[in-house]
Amino acid sequence: MNTSGFERGSRKEFRIHVLPTKRFKTFAISLYAGVPLREDTVTKVALTPFVLRRGTESYPETTQFREQLEHLYGAGFGFDVYKRGDYQIVQFRMDTINDSFVGGDEQLLDRSFAFLGEVLTRPAQEDGHFRTSYVQAERETVRKKLESIVNDKMRYAAERSIEEMCKNEPYRLHPLGERKDLPGIEPDTLTASYQEWLQQASMDLYVVGDTTLEEVEDLVQRYFDVDRASTVNYKTQKAVRGDKEVETVVERLNVSQGKLNMGLRTSITYGDQQYAAALMYNGILGGYPHSKLFVNVREKESLAYYASSRYDGHKGIATIQSGIEIPNYEKAVKIIKQQLDEMKNGMISDLEMSQTKAMIRNLLKEMQDSAFEMIAYDFNRQLSGKERTAEELLAQVEQISKENVREAAEQFRLDTIYFLRDEKEE
Repeated sequence: MNTSGFERGSRKEFRIHVLPTKRFKTFAISLYAGVPLREDTVTKVALTPFVLRRGTESYPETTQFREQLEHLYGAGFGFDVYKRGDYQIVQFRMDTINDSFVGGDEQLLDRSFAFLGEVLTRPAQEDGHFRTSYVQAERETVRKKLESIVNDKMRYAAERSIEEMCKNEPYRLHPLGERKDLPGIEPDTLTASYQEWLQQASMDLYVVGDTTLEEVEDLVQRYFDVDRASTVNYKTQKAVRGDKEVETVVERLNVSQGKLNMGLRTSITYGDQQYAAALMYNGILGGYPHSKLFVNVREKESLAYYASSRYDGHKGIATIQSGIEIPNYEKAVKIIKQQLDEMKNGMISDLEMSQTKAMIRNLLKEMQDSAFEMIAYDFNRQLSGKERTAEELLAQVEQISKENVREAAEQFRLDTIYFLRDEKEE
């Protein structure tokens, strides 16, 4: 049963999801293109949208491309490249004002689809491949973005801890790829990769606004100039908690502040019945300012400049991030482990439960005020194969007990400790 409000259809082997509503003054359009994370393709796939945003067949110059957005009454256009579980996702977004707020006979949704369809399927080319100048420029753009991670030691430590924890899994790969691969990507090889990506990616197109499924299906049919062989579905993967010994990795760089990151594995993923309990577990552990890590590691013991946790429900991994004084490493590890043990022993206060439920409740309710947030939430359904509306998830969270959280905590196991410290020998 479809209880999310989105109507489902398809054209050109694109899955189409439309939420007809008059609540918003704009049309929110999101296109998700997902492929498995692979070492031999990750960098080329990451580079592709950077080149696509430079120009199209009708607007080959980047200035013309941007001017066309102005002609759409300043429509917003952008993209992201990220990972969800073992998939690399490219997301294109457009935000276009509803025709009724413009006047005249404008058909802005139609024109927006003409623009997006051309960006995706009819890029600017020369001699049968991407423009050389665009490829060269955007290789440099991606290189700088990857280098910036090294300069931001908080991000660097987070990425390196995942690399170490998942060194034999696709999840170790950064969604923007690897710097070493960029120099070897030429216009012809990138074009061939793009054409393969266009055929093999899982494609989900979302529209929220005053329209219909039939209208959007017709727009895709008219403006998406691609013949895909088949619809590609996401494959759900069962997370395995594993029972290996905790691995400790110490990396030395020229830093003044230590970065202590821990990785935990769990068998609980987005599609599982215990997902709501896992959300509560992460929230109480380190997801919010009232959480155990923040209060005990940062506030009470003054051991950390920051301390928090994140949970990837598509992969079954939780990560703890903290910034500490280098001599405090042993003490910080000990007290963080104490928080993990407290969770497993059910040492959770009524206040921690109520505050965490309130935070999750607010996030899920605020999501209803953003078309793109509603789209992002529904996209979890495509990735996981699990139908669960925000209202259903909220009802599940409200019913979670301390015992449910304790049972979830039993399913989280410390896997890797990563410590980034200075180069001085003790």
